[in-house]
Amino acid sequence: MPPRDQERYNVRETEAKWQSVWEERQSFAASENDPRPKYYVLEMFPYPSGRIHMGHVRNYTLGDLVARYKRARGFNVLHPMGWDAFGLPAENAAIQNNVHPSKWTRENIASMREQLKSMGLSYDWKREVATCEPEYYRHEQKMFLDFLANDLVYRKESWVNWDPVEHTVLANEQVIDGCGWRSGAPVEKRLLNQWFLKITDFAEDLLKGLEQLERWPDRVRLMQENWIGRSEGLRLSFTLADRADALEVYTTRPDTLHGAAFVAIAANHPLAAELARNNPALGEFIAECNRIGTSEAAIETAEKKGFATGLTALNPVVEGQRLPVYVANFVLMDYGTGAIFGCPAHDQRDLDFARKYDLPVTVVVAPKDVDPASIVIGTEAYAEDGVLVNSGDLNGLTVAEAKARVIDAMEARGIGQRAVNYRLRDWGVSRQRYWGCPIPIIHCDACGVVPVPEADLPVRLPEDVSFDKPGNPLAHHPTWKNVACPCCGKPARRETDTFDTFFESSWYFARYCSPQETSRGFTAEAANHWLPVDQYIGGIEHAVLHLLYSRFFTRALKHCGYLDVEEPFAGLLTQGMICHETYKDVDGKWLFPTDVERNADGALVEIANGRPVTLGRSEKMSKSKKNVVDPAGIIGTYGADTARLFMLSDSPPERDLDWTESGIDGAFRYVNRLWRMVVVPPVELPPVGSPRPAALADSVVKTRRQIHKTIAVVGEDLERFHFNKAVARLRELSNTLAEIPAAAEGAGWVLREGLETLVTLIGPMLPHLGEELWFELGHTDLLVDAPWPDADPALLVEDSVTIAVQVNGKLRATIELPKDIDAATAETLALAAPAVITALDGKTPRKIIVVPNRIVNVVV
Repeated sequence: MPPRDQERYNVRETEAKWQSVWEERQSFAASENDPRPKYYVLEMFPYPSGRIHMGHVRNYTLGDLVARYKRARGFNVLHPMGWDAFGLPAENAAIQNNVHPSKWTRENIASMREQLKSMGLSYDWKREVATCEPEYYRHEQKMFLDFLANDLVYRKESWVNWDPVEHTVLANEQVIDGCGWRSGAPVEKRLLNQWFLKITDFAEDLLKGLEQLERWPDRVRLMQENWIGRSEGLRLSFTLADRADALEVYTTRPDTLHGAAFVAIAANHPLAAELARNNPALGEFIAECNRIGTSEAAIETAEKKGFATGLTALNPVVEGQRLPVYVANFVLMDYGTGAIFGCPAHDQRDLDFARKYDLPVTVVVAPKDVDPASIVIGTEAYAEDGVLVNSGDLNGLTVAEAKARVIDAMEARGIGQRAVNYRLRDWGVSRQRYWGCPIPIIHCDACGVVPVPEADLPVRLPEDVSFDKPGNPLAHHPTWKNVACPCCGKPARRETDTFDTFFESSWYFARYCSPQETSRGFTAEAANHWLPVDQYIGGIEHAVLHLLYSRFFTRALKHCGYLDVEEPFAGLLTQGMICHETYKDVDGKWLFPTDVERNADGALVEIANGRPVTLGRSEKMSKSKKNVVDPAGIIGTYGADTARLFMLSDSPPERDLDWTESGIDGAFRYVNRLWRMVVVPPVELPPVGSPRPAALADSVVKTRRQIHKTIAVVGEDLERFHFNKAVARLRELSNTLAEIPAAAEGAGWVLREGLETLVTLIGPMLPHLGEELWFELGHTDLLVDAPWPDADPALLVEDSVTIAVQVNGKLRATIELPKDIDAATAETLALAAPAVITALDGKTPRKIIVVPNRIVNVVV
């Protein structure tokens, strides 16, 4: 064997060794019977696409650091992993590759499990779950039935995006430029029977609950608040001229009624349907509206169009004023009443519509003390606060005062009512797809909708399905959907829709609490012990739907007696994205980073042919732009610890991180430097556990101070998720230990203390290297079981301080003085500083001000 100073750190062998030891010893198994305080760390579980990507590496590195750190701090840590395994990509793979979704999914899970294990993550793998397994989804079928029994579920007709070629419902994000993302066919809106969960019953509670989530990012709480969208307004009846009925609108701006220019109804409003029966042109307009996607985003970005119905509505606050009634493509049937009045001067959408159809624009709100005649509305509406103008007896009132006055008046007249409205809609959970959890409902012509008996759960997906026809394979399966009614025994049909995959991810965190439980999804005891998740980690893209659905689901489970907690996630960290430079060839086609190199002149060229390459900006890694780096290649070459270190050191976790070759090379050099520091220390180390020497040189006492200050500040950094700062402080400590004066009394003992501290502090970040160095330092126990070091309070107190010396307010020198030195001595030493002598130039100070331990100010 070569001498130790010539050895190199064997990454592959070392990482595999310690992963095997941790697994053999079940180092990360969690138990509810542990007397230590619990701490539940969870990263959002992945979809099993087949390979991990750099976003996974960053997400799981962050969670693993937190889990290992909290374990060292004395917590009983639960840190599980599983698979969000249902979803459309598996069906697409089945169609494209002629492979069954279950086979494709399970093979991908096996592959990704091994990739994650290669990272040395501290998961309790015995708690692993996969949502596509009947042992998992049988419990959510039972939850659905319990929700149904507790009036939290209903079925109704709802407008959906329908692909007429694929014969399936499309999510809003699957509608691209009005066409199906896969078929390219123009998408239609259709009314289909859908199952809904009553999330709106919890709207106010979900809103108020945000106030308690103090460890969530403010922007996520704001995004959820906006999505819930609570508004206070007025439901108001407009009499329709020459008709016996009225049109009810909902408005949050009753103060602007004097500026109303039109009334608009949704394309699917009952009045629009009635009028279209005798008006083919209106029918065609409604059909055109229905070709827009169902999302608010699609509707907002579409050109604002209207169809004049010929009806007029009487303005209830302006006598004799008739407002034209339009069918408009921007009015949502499922918000408010499906009808609005438009005030163009004070709403941008209404103004755009009014300009298009040449409708009047009347200013009714103006800044205080400004002549309303001087306000000209051009292309931008005035949407600021102010006072009422051109509004009769409301003139001079603030907007808030006018709103209250109008609502009171309309209620007194019996044509209006105060109302609270929410932007939040009930959660439609029906999907016309195969690869999802079957909805446990049977449809009987005699009995109607019949829940599947609990004894018959799970309703399993059939394996013998075909994807050679458009639409849902469950719907055209020859036998699966046919079943006897549990009530009357007559022939009946299974529900062929499956659950939205958000259903599975809305309770998986509770399943981890008791994943082997067979009677229900989890035991109340285990859930109440572990929940809420103390630290949840995932991407900002899940800030609304997944997190909001999970918050609702937990409340619904509590309502049904499953558990006692309401909020699933006490703390939330949203990590930034991984970015990389982009490259294009001379034809404008994207290139992989592995296709590119710099030639002798430093220019970027293609490796294959030497052709020039155009360097683009750094963007989020994506397969479409090929600016991706394969984690398997990085881990195979540099090791998991190097990849982890790079993920932690270059950027705060909530910000985007730029992947660079120089960055990963630098992390690898530091890993090897730490190895050499321990294997070939600059000073001979005493044995493990040696007592502190009776005397220590002042120089190594100073080193001890930095060791203990590092313990204190790194702990603070990790608690605050300032991981990059913690790495920087550990690098500083490395430098200090490398420069320890070898001949100083007690240097070996202090260096051992420093190296053991450094290894312990860096263990949660670089766990394999940490274990190896802990072993090299002579320890027989595992680092993963070692406690976090305590900083000695006495060594955190400075014996000296750095004092600034100013002359006439300008900094001239800094001097090192004993802490709490008397003012007279501080004056003398400050005046003796060479730079101060030069600045005084022989003048006698007129006044000297001493601020203890901070500054000496000399006035001449």
